Amino acid sequence: MKKELLMASALVSTLGAASVAEAVTATMSGSLKIGQEFDSPDSGSDTNTTQDQANFSVSLSETTDGGTTVSSSFMLENESGGVDDDNAIKLTFSDGSALELLNAGNASGTHDVSIPGAGGEQGVAGTTTANAPTGLDFATPSTTFGVEWHSAADFLADGLKISASYSGDSGVAKAQTARTDSSFGIGATYVTTAGDSTVTIGAGFADSTTNTSGTQLVSDAGGMHIGVTAVTGDLTIGVGYADGDTFTDDGATVADANTQVDGTVVKAGIKYVSGDITLNLGAVAGEAKDSTTAGTAGTTDDAWDEVNASVSYAVASGVSAVLGYTTADVQDEGASDTSGGSAWYVGATMSF
Repeated sequence: MKKELLMASALVSTLGAASVAEAVTATMSGSLKIGQEFDSPDSGSDTNTTQDQANFSVSLSETTDGGTTVSSSFMLENESGGVDDDNAIKLTFSDGSALELLNAGNASGTHDVSIPGAGGEQGVAGTTTANAPTGLDFATPSTTFGVEWHSAADFLADGLKISASYSGDSGVAKAQTARTDSSFGIGATYVTTAGDSTVTIGAGFADSTTNTSGTQLVSDAGGMHIGVTAVTGDLTIGVGYADGDTFTDDGATVADANTQVDGTVVKAGIKYVSGDITLNLGAVAGEAKDSTTAGTAGTTDDAWDEVNASVSYAVASGVSAVLGYTTADVQDEGASDTSGGSAWYVGATMSF
């Protein structure tokens, strides 16, 4: 963490000099979460662990004489131990439309509606071989060149915005491992009002091909998702659904050792803000059939059923105290999995 802070300081100094000499606008932000987690797994002894998450982000942008804004960003994270390099060059045109180049290609995930729920500071201890999904986005973009287009707001209809993306094959074989060859995605978000509520609907579809040893096609992966949120004053309610396939490389030398998962997931949550207090309550229900034979669905279910809750209090500007709770029931191959359990979290979040 000390090294990363030194890196961040050097980058700030460099960016500050660059912004004067080259007129590039640099915007910096960051956050620190630190607290104590108390785990009670279904199997094994109770544990308590200090958790800390820190990140430092820099956004760069400049507008050309023709009115096009060129922008990008990067992030330093103590969790990953380095620089987040999955960043695109974004061109935002005068009509509000945008084009992302290089590390881009997940239009489906761009329109993944944020469902209320606990902030994720707390989790359930233990590991599991259960492959039930817990997120709404099944997209697995290629790590090579990609392009992603976003329409301007109010595209074709008031409140509608759409995106499309494609990422191509790098052409470099990675023997004995699975990789995404190419992928495409589409997505749309529609915002409207219903009485006193603002309603947001987001949906997306993604598809990708994966192979091993550079040439052998193993599986298609991807799926669809849709989510809806309604905001009425200080109350937010949301629900989402996804159905799709994922493909996981197990690091073995043959395709049959990899895992294909066909799954569905439902998420629902509520957030309520009262002055300095924010309450979150969420639920996740995922199930899947997994198989180590490519292209063949499993015959028994994996499942992940979770309920999470949190309450935060704004102590001062940018500083919040957080109390959270999570409980999860996990099944692997149709049988109860011992990786489930419950966890409490108490901590603080600071951001700028």
